[in-house]
Amino acid sequence: MASKVALVTGASRGAGRGIARGFGELGYTVYVTGRTVAPGDAKGWDGTVLPGTVAETAAEVTAAGGTGIAVMCDHADDAQVAALFAQIEREQGQLDVLVNNATYIHHQLIEKMPFWEKDLDAVKILDVGLRSAYVASWHAARMMVAQGSGVIAFGSSFGGSCYMHGPAYGAQKAGVDKFAHDMEHDLRGTGVVAVSIWMGPLVTERSLIAQKTNPEQYEGFIEAAENPEFTAHIIDAIASSANRDELSGQTLIGAEIAQELGVTDRGKAKPSYREMLGSPRPKNPAAVY
Repeated sequence: MASKVALVTGASRGAGRGIARGFGELGYTVYVTGRTVAPGDAKGWDGTVLPGTVAETAAEVTAAGGTGIAVMCDHADDAQVAALFAQIEREQGQLDVLVNNATYIHHQLIEKMPFWEKDLDAVKILDVGLRSAYVASWHAARMMVAQGSGVIAFGSSFGGSCYMHGPAYGAQKAGVDKFAHDMEHDLRGTGVVAVSIWMGPLVTERSLIAQKTNPEQYEGFIEAAENPEFTAHIIDAIASSANRDELSGQTLIGAEIAQELGVTDRGKAKPSYREMLGSPRPKNPAAVY
């Protein structure tokens, strides 16, 4: 039987890199996209160069037990995205999972200042992060509906509910949550589901730097933080869940749905931050055309 095929956008480093690796652990063929083909393109909060390229992530996917395929793709460029999906169609003839992870990370994201004192460029997260997720989902839906199955997943966070990193970040997270909600309405009955996953704090290159930059804010971070591979295992469990249609359209707290589906993070259950940071909005059955 052919392996399942996943596409993880924005996977040179960070959450995307770990999610891609997580699918590799499950034997998937994983397309990993990003703009970094040589180290040095991205920097951490303290200005240090961040490691990670699409080729390195693809190699890690293969080493984990899957098949990694690196594709340099700028998700701000619709033509490059269209070419990416054409390549997947041509080479695999199927797409089982799309994880919309590519997100513009502004260098002032975690600085404690009002939005008008940050550079206007911070709004680019609505281009690569929100609009780009819609474009990728549009292409994925056309493939998945035709094959009668698939999962479109959005990487989100509690920032969709509470104040987190400023209004641009919050709007992007709330936006992808609503994408999952509304796409489910259109996808209903096709065999394709859409979900948004609120991830907890993640162990990534940037978060480890943030821990050093703001030690008081990130005290105890590593002990509670999720490995990003955890999210891949959650999405895979949703794909095979008997109540996948019920889950479709929902914004799900990763730690909570993982417990329901029997998924652990390297053998450990992770905490939910619902009481501290807020709850996802429930599905609304109303539909207006």
